[in-house]
Formats: sequence, structure tokens, C-alpha cells
Amino acid sequence: MKKLLLVFLLLKISSLNLNAQTAFQRTKFNFNSGWKVYVGDLESAKDAGFNDASWKAITVPYAWNEDEAFKKDIADMSTGIAWYRKHFKLPASAKGSKIFLEFEGIRQSGDFYLNGKYIGLHENGVMSFGFDVTDIVAFGDQENVLAVRIDNDWNYRERETKTKFQWEDKNFNVNYGGITKNAYLHITPKIYQTLPLFSSLKSTGVYVYGDNYDIKERSAVIHAESEVKNETNTNQQVTLEVSVVDADGKETKRFSGPADVLTPGQTKVLKASSLINGLNFWSWGYGYLYKVQTTLKVNNSPVDVVTTTTGFRKTAFQNGMIYLNDRVIMVHGYAQRTTNEWPAIGQSVPAWLSDYSNGLMVEGNGNLVRWMHITPWKQDVESCDRVGLMQAMQAGDAEHDVEGTRWNQRVALMRDAIVYNRNNPSIIFYECGNESISESHMKEMKEVRDLYDAHGGRAIGSREMLDSKNAEYGGEMLYTNKSAHIPMWAMEYSRDEGSRKYWDDYTPPFHKDGEGPKEYWSAATNSMVKRPDAAAYNRNMESHAVENVKRWYEFWKERPGTGARVSSGGVNIIWSESNTHHRGEENFRRSGEVDAMRIKKQNFYSNQVMWDGWVVPEKQHLHIIGHWNYSPGVTKDIYVVSTATNVELKVNGRSLGKGINSDGFLFVFHNVKWESGTIKAIGYDSSGKVVAEDSIITTGVPVALRLTSVERPTPFVADGHDVALIQVEVIDALGNRCPTALNMIHYELQGPAEWRGGIAMGPDNYILAKTFPVEGGVNRFLLRSTTQPGTITITATADGLKTSTLSLSTKALIADDGLSLSLPSEGLPLNLSRGATPASPSYVDIRRSVNVSSVSAGAHSDSAFLSYDDNELSGWSNDGKLNTAWIEYTLEKEATISEIGIKLNKFRSKSYNLRVTLDGKEIFAGATETSLGYYTMQCKHKKGRKVKIELLKGENHKEKEEGVEVNGKKLDDGLAEKGGSSGETLSIIEVDFYEK
Repeated sequence: MKKLLLVFLLLKISSLNLNAQTAFQRTKFNFNSGWKVYVGDLESAKDAGFNDASWKAITVPYAWNEDEAFKKDIADMSTGIAWYRKHFKLPASAKGSKIFLEFEGIRQSGDFYLNGKYIGLHENGVMSFGFDVTDIVAFGDQENVLAVRIDNDWNYRERETKTKFQWEDKNFNVNYGGITKNAYLHITPKIYQTLPLFSSLKSTGVYVYGDNYDIKERSAVIHAESEVKNETNTNQQVTLEVSVVDADGKETKRFSGPADVLTPGQTKVLKASSLINGLNFWSWGYGYLYKVQTTLKVNNSPVDVVTTTTGFRKTAFQNGMIYLNDRVIMVHGYAQRTTNEWPAIGQSVPAWLSDYSNGLMVEGNGNLVRWMHITPWKQDVESCDRVGLMQAMQAGDAEHDVEGTRWNQRVALMRDAIVYNRNNPSIIFYECGNESISESHMKEMKEVRDLYDAHGGRAIGSREMLDSKNAEYGGEMLYTNKSAHIPMWAMEYSRDEGSRKYWDDYTPPFHKDGEGPKEYWSAATNSMVKRPDAAAYNRNMESHAVENVKRWYEFWKERPGTGARVSSGGVNIIWSESNTHHRGEENFRRSGEVDAMRIKKQNFYSNQVMWDGWVVPEKQHLHIIGHWNYSPGVTKDIYVVSTATNVELKVNGRSLGKGINSDGFLFVFHNVKWESGTIKAIGYDSSGKVVAEDSIITTGVPVALRLTSVERPTPFVADGHDVALIQVEVIDALGNRCPTALNMIHYELQGPAEWRGGIAMGPDNYILAKTFPVEGGVNRFLLRSTTQPGTITITATADGLKTSTLSLSTKALIADDGLSLSLPSEGLPLNLSRGATPASPSYVDIRRSVNVSSVSAGAHSDSAFLSYDDNELSGWSNDGKLNTAWIEYTLEKEATISEIGIKLNKFRSKSYNLRVTLDGKEIFAGATETSLGYYTMQCKHKKGRKVKIELLKGENHKEKEEGVEVNGKKLDDGLAEKGGSSGETLSIIEVDFYEK
């Protein structure tokens, strides 16, 4: 090996008086470089002497079908057999040590051969795994050859059981085949701390956690537990020493556990703990992490050191709310496809780009990402730690509960995912199903959590689970759920789509809501089928942003502080455009708040305004939706999103008055006539003080192009995997981006880089093309480094516009013989932008619940209590006759009722004509409005104890069209009614009574 690497390794050799087999201290190598790939099946490729000189040289992570990412529909992606091979050498000084291979994941199944010998199989296509290759590897000048045969067939079945994994699904799990995640090689002594690779090595590694938290005093008891294995031939007296090092590299505390003895072949968990003061707690937007070094000592001499990067935070899940560091936090963020992919690269991006994408969620004031269906890869998990983004971690699922082998596969995946990720503080929720599972299955998953992560402070649950006695959280996809016990949050709300190319109805190319293809590919029927009317979800940027405000406000109305039963928020589907489950006119999903290149859309800014707080907005914000470059004669509504009490609009300094407020944060100004210049919105608080402003100008005509490199925190490395993200803009003479420009841009590339390109609407989505348009005046593209460092030059040209040129330089990777000491996430900073968890309360109580002591009804009185039992899977209905369509509640005390919150059956499709009396005096009369769950009746303030709700004869309660999913399935919005669907049926799922 090269001199530099040899020097480093020699420095790590211990002078212990132990068996020489323990002398080489632990080293973790980056195993990503120096691979070759061949698409096709060659049985002889497993042999060490096979000639792979003609194969394509690559650096993993690398999907062999990456060229198809966003070019093809997920159902059409290439599958089959691909072989990966790697040649590497190990230092002679490592002989006698333990050698392990670790892979963060492959897709789908892989047979592994080392030096021609079969070493194992991995099949689930999701989780990490590894191999003990101690007895197979060669050392010194002898070359090792690792060969992997990978099969990514959609219909792959587990060999032993002949069962297909449930998450091999063409709707959501993009089939990027090959070694798509990072790989490592570990050298350890013969007595060592194990790796957290349960399914393959049957080991659990290091577990670090805190308890006895005192947030105010910044203290906690920190525990470290390390599984240790003795593979020497003698008894060993061992202790575990722990050093906790803060983000500045300063040791905070050092402590040790009791001594123990390990016999040859024995495995045991060593433990140590200590109270630590002055801790910085991990929080939302405050990714404060510690390095916890666990040192295995034999006869008081250090033998093996493992560094675990982790953070400490306190959680609780009670009273229907989520607590982080003793402060209530309402979930607002995104449900994201776990592949988290980019055009022409897929999911296999460098770590800095993961931080960039996940960090944008935090910049947009999202606080949680719910990874959908499948466990995220370790790189994204660790990225969320750094940027301060809470996570809900799935195991593996498609839809619905399953039994037998497929359920056992899900349990095994959850176990492995917990063991591998239990030290990552950003994981707050374990999700064991993308849809409700049985109580027995929930109990089984909870037992797995308790066995492997009993102290991590993570709630375990599933989507739905509204009446579960075992789940620790729940919530539906689209609707508002409230709870007084476990938290409920919506897991996939606002599923609408809208391309970044379409501003509104008045901007070319004039896409109106609902436009798109008339048919789509159904994975269920394996055929093209007629698409239902798309008007309800196929949008432009303006209507998409407006709809996001309306949807969020439904959850926020029922926030903590609004009574005993509350909503804990919801996550918007999805974060970035995805190569999955599309509904619009392209073959990829356009629901994102950012597009596939992470360019912000208007709905990003809408959410950013509303979400800057733990429950209520804690800073004032304002955003004008859209641009101000129209044609003469255009008159349109202008929408403003703001936390202010009132918003004024000015055009070229002339006031148009105050906007009409609706949906909490939305202000509309009707029929604004366009004129060139400046449009400005000013937000005022209740006292008339200016608290926020935003303005948009009319830009000049396009005159030039501008290329810029998206800022990154680490150097651009010539490792054959790193990428640069480059932005191109069409600008006017003053350097302003021209928001309506759609110019076609041509690019020329010179130097040691590979063109991966960008994406735009058009043929094959312009994947890998060097000529493609901007949309809204901007676009981006990716360049991948080669293994040769040097200067890269990109030139952008367009008809009639001034050319732009950008130069970049790549830095050499220090690696030799297939190994590098530079790990993928090395040098990435922590995001501490939001600061530590505030000590102040995150909300104030604006109303108080009044409990019910008894109830009677016109029919089915025995089930009337189900209308207030804090269970949204139960409810009460009359028998379909108008004279029985009433229910009367006796409150536990006399109260002045100010509001009544009610979840009526068919809440999203049916309006009820109601009258409400309190001790016989009318306090509400009128038609309810459809909603995503709850309607609030504003009541005349009267005092009393008996509240009667009755259905009146009228036309207002007729059903309307319910709307459909992309596959034509009608959306659920309630329960089966005992009284049928008669217009004289009163059906209540849940009701709450409030006083101020």
C-alpha cells in the first residue's frame, strides 16, 4: 500500500502484551471505490481469476440502471442480473485480526463470493448486512476479489420460503438495482465490540441512550452498552470505558463500567453509565451531536475503540401530544419516498447532497420527515441527525396487514432496522405498517422495540391505529384525527400535484387545474386504465400553494391548546418530486414542495410561513404567491400567505386595501389589474403595527444566462461518486431572474466529470440531455466527478442570450488498493440554526373542554356514548327517521359553551342542517361545512348543562361527490351508518364541548 496509508496504519498498532492476534486496532475503511460492473449473468464472474478488465469502472453506491431515473415510469425500469466485482488488498500487519464487510443495502438480492468462495446471501433489498471474512481474506501483496451477483427482479422471492417481499411494489419502491448504498470494511482485534448487523452476523453492536433527563438543568444519565465478543483462545478480563466528546471536540465526561471476564467464544454486553451535566440536547433545527467513544480494555489496556455519533433528547407521547425536551411540538413536515431520488442518479447520492435536501425541509420549517413504506438508508438517517429533522422510520410494507411468512419478513426487517439505527436521535417514531395492523401484530412489534431499544424514547405505532390499545401513536392519511391519549397526526395529507413549470392560469403555458392524460398505468391490473377526473388534484403552483394552506389550517385549528382532545399535526406528501405513483401528465410524481432538483416551488414558501413555530407561529412571516410579469390586460386574484392579523396590498405604492382572510393564514385580493412595477404586501398585527413584508417586481426582458454552483460544505472530491449541483438562470440586465422564461439551454462540458444532467417537461423528461429548457427562468443539473482530479468547465448557451461559463475543481481522494480512510460523511457540519429547545411554552390554552356525564338519544341510546368516547373508529347514528335524529348530552357541570367541535359521518362529502340548544335555548342553527374531519360550531354564549343536537329538515345535508384516489378508489370519510344513508340520518363520530 502507499506510504501515507502504511504510516497511518502502523501508528494504530498497539504495544499490548496480549496475543498478537489482538494487536491491530479497529479501523473502518470506505469500501466504495474501485468497483466494476457488468449487466448480464456470467456464472464464471464469481471466480477470483475471472478477467473483468473490460467491465465498466464505477464507484458505489451505484445503480446499474440509474440512467432511467425519472426517464421511465417505475413499472418500466430495467431489471435483471448484474455483477459487481472489486479488487482490494489488506495490510500485512492486519493478519490475525478480524475482518468484516458491511453493506448499508443493495437492491434486491445478492450472492457474495470472496476469492471464489461463497460467503453469503442477502435478500430483503432494504436493510444493512455484513459478513465475517476473517478466514477467507488474504493479506499483504496478495489480492482479494469480491464478486457479487445481484438480482433486482420485481418478482424476486425469498429462496427458502418462496415468498415475495411485501415492499417489492411498483407504486412506491423505485427499482434502482445493484449496490445502491455505502460499503465498508472493518478490521478489529480478536476480542472486539460487535457490529449492529443482526440478521447476518447475529450481533447488536453499541447502544447509547439517556434517561433521568433534567432539561432545565441540562443533565441526564448517559448509558453505554456494548456487545463484546472474545475470539481469542484465553479468558480475558475486560472493562468498558466511555468518553463523551461534544461537538467542539472537548471531552465532557469519562467513565467506566465494572470489570468482567469473557471466556473464549463468549459474547457479553458490557455496560457503563454516568450522570453528565451541561449537556446540549438535540432538537428541531438543532442537530447537536456527541461522539461517544466506547473503549474495550483488557487488563486495563485499550484494545478496541468504537466511536458512536449520537445525540440526547427527551421525549414523551401523552395527552394526545408529542413532547420534545419537555416542550410540546406539533408535527409539520413531509412524507417522502424512502428512495429520496434524483434524476439520472436515483438514490445513490453523496452525503452532502442528502444534507442539502433534508436541510431544505428544516429551512422550510418542516420538523419531521415520514419515510414511506421502507426503512431509509443510513446516510439519510444520519443526515437528519445533523440537520435537526425528526424522523418516522418505517420497516417494510406495501398496504394492509399480512400473515405468515410476509409478516415474519416485516418483523425481521423492523428488528434489523432498530438495531442498526437505535443510536440516531432524529428517529422519534418507529412505524410498523403503512396501514393499520392487528392488535396482536402491534403487540409483537412493540415487544421487538422493547427488546432492542427499550430506552430510546421512540413511540411505536402505525398509520391509522385509531383505537389501538398497544400503538403509541396513530393517524390517518388525509384527515384530521384528535386524541386525548396517544398522539394522532396525519401521515400523507395534501396529495395534490403541480408542476413547477405552471405558475397559474395567466402564465404561459397556461395549465389549468385538472389538465392531464386520460389514462394511466395500473400496477394492480398490469394495464392502462382510464384515469378519473383530475380536477381535484392536478394543479398549477398557485392553486397548489393555496390548497396547502387550506389543508394545513384544518389540522392547526385543532392544535394543542384547543381542548383535551387535539391533533398533533400532519405531514404533507411529498417533499420532492418522485419517480413513483404519478397522477399528472408526466411519468413521475409532482407533489413536491421542491422539484426533483430541489428547486423551491410556491408551496414551499406557503408552508414556511405557517410552520415557523413548535405549535403556533413564533415569528411573523409573509409571502406573495406567484410573480409579477404578466401581459397588459391581465386581471387576477392575488394570494398572500401570512401569520399577520391583517394584510394590505400595494401596487406601485397605491393601496388596494386589506385582503379577505380565510383559512387562517390565507389572504386574497380579488381582481387585481396588472401593471408593470412593484407589488407589495404588508402584514399588520392586531394593534396595526407592521410585522412582515414581501414584494415582487416586474423584471426586464431576458438578456443573459447565469451559472452558479449550489453551495456545499465539503470539497468536490474526485472519487467517481461525488456530484456538483449547478444552477442556471435566465436573467435581465439588472441580474434579476426572469420568472416566466422558458428558454432552451445548451451545455458544453470539458474536464474530468461525467454529465448527469437535469430534468424538464418534454421528451423522456430530458434525462441525460445536454440541451433542455429552464422552467420559470431556472433549472439545475448534476455533474459527477471521475477518479481523476482536475478543472471542470461548463458553458451554457441559448439563442439571443449572453453565454455563461463556470469552472470547478475536484480534489483527489486518498485511497489505495480499494480502501480509503475518508468516510462518506466526513466534514459535514451540524445545523444549529434554530438554537436549543426554547424554555417557554409552545402554546397557550384558548379554550377548555367540558366533559359529558351522560347522554340520551332518539334512537340507539345504548351506543350514544360512542359519540364522545375519544375513538374515531366508533360513532352513533339514529335509525334514519327525522323524529329520532337527535342526541342530548348532560355536561358534568354547568358551563358557558362557546364552541362545539364535531366530527360528523361523511365529513368531507355531506353537510348537515343542525340546531343546537343549551337547556332549551338555541345556541347554534345552520348547515355544517364539509371538512377533513372536524367542523366547529360558533355558539351563542349561554350557560347551561344539557346540550341537544338535532337534525332539521332541509336540503343542505345531501351528499356531494366524494372525490377519488388516482386509482379510482373513493376516498373514505367516515363509518358505516346504522341508519343507512338516508337524508334523515344524524351520524356523529366524535363531539367536543368547549368554554373559553
